[in-house]
Amino acid sequence: MSPCYFRNSKADMVSKIPGESNKEIWHRMGDLGKIDSLGRVWFYGRKSHRVITSDTTLFTIPCEAVLNRHPRVARSALVGVNSDRSGAKTPVIVIELKPGFRPTRRLLKELNELKNSSGLTKGLAEILFRNKFPVDPRHNAKIFREKLAIWAEKRVK
Repeated sequence: MSPCYFRNSKADMVSKIPGESNKEIWHRMGDLGKIDSLGRVWFYGRKSHRVITSDTTLFTIPCEAVLNRHPRVARSALVGVNSDRSGAKTPVIVIELKPGFRPTRRLLKELNELKNSSGLTKGLAEILFRNKFPVDPRHNAKIFREKLAIWAEKRVK
């Protein structure tokens, strides 16, 4: 880890935190999670990707894990759409299916049942399908959620 960003003192102020000694620097990465009573660390995802609704805050990794359990789902992505006056968003989950599968009424019913079976995902407003997620070309795992949210916003009922 570098001690500072290159010519970006504003980023240093936000992300670089001095430790107890002058030699120690902590780096705020923007990830969220919690440590449970057994000392286990639970990763929730990026702070910038959480969806804050009028009732609660939803986190990408726990919500997506619920829908990713379906055998036809390749991956899913939680995004927030349609901000209200307070800035609260409507949570939507976008599904990318495994090759050879396509959306059907039966599949949507199964995914809604899965969604409603967990307190983590009951508040999701809608399930959308997309053939391919917009991803970072350097590594297919990093979903461009901001682009996906713009796409989803045009499709939410």
